[in-house]
Amino acid sequence: MSLAIAEPAPADLYDTALRSAGSPAERWRWFARYEGGGRHSLAGALGQWVGTADDADRELLDRAEGTVLDAGCGPGRLAAELAGQGREALGVDTSREAVRIARGLGATAVRRSVFEPVPAEGGWDTVLLADGNIGIGGDPVALLSRCRELLTPTGRVLVELGRPGTGLRAGRVRLERGAERGSWFPWAQVGADAVAGPAAAAGLEPVTTWERDGRWFAALAPVAGDAPVLRLRAS
Repeated sequence: MSLAIAEPAPADLYDTALRSAGSPAERWRWFARYEGGGRHSLAGALGQWVGTADDADRELLDRAEGTVLDAGCGPGRLAAELAGQGREALGVDTSREAVRIARGLGATAVRRSVFEPVPAEGGWDTVLLADGNIGIGGDPVALLSRCRELLTPTGRVLVELGRPGTGLRAGRVRLERGAERGSWFPWAQVGADAVAGPAAAAGLEPVTTWERDGRWFAALAPVAGDAPVLRLRAS
């Protein structure tokens, strides 16, 4: 499962998860519960988020041209990797703890929603939606429309997707650890076989898709002369 709880997750419980993620035993206590569905372990995801960039991450970043905005950067492993390469990159996340960790790794990161004003709007060459962050807000069209606003006319949105067969699903999710329960928040999942629809509604089109180590990705480019569907929401 690829799930990054970036916004608008209850910050206290998400922050607690990040603070405990350094312990493998603690990671196994965390779950994501889908409303009306199953419960999924976050052990692997937490380990990935607080780890360093792996081969699949580095291939993704190799395809990120120019200046890079990492939307829902979490604890910042990708923004930190870009900073280590001397690249111009900014991470944005609503979690105070995530931003603190990211900055500690050497990343440039600010605490805010991607739907709020972002530095250099319209001037980013690449917007990253890694770790399933296309699910932010539960509305992929609204999110992709916002990402297109942030891009230069020749920019790209690089998205991490579910495996083919995932389709397009929207609902609510909460974090759980033992008897602790977070608040429900909207989330979406988009498979590699289903991204063309929401991309088109946002004025974007897939130009390539790829798979690396069981993870699926796509590069989306603005459609010339096709204005995005503006559905900007309050965070």
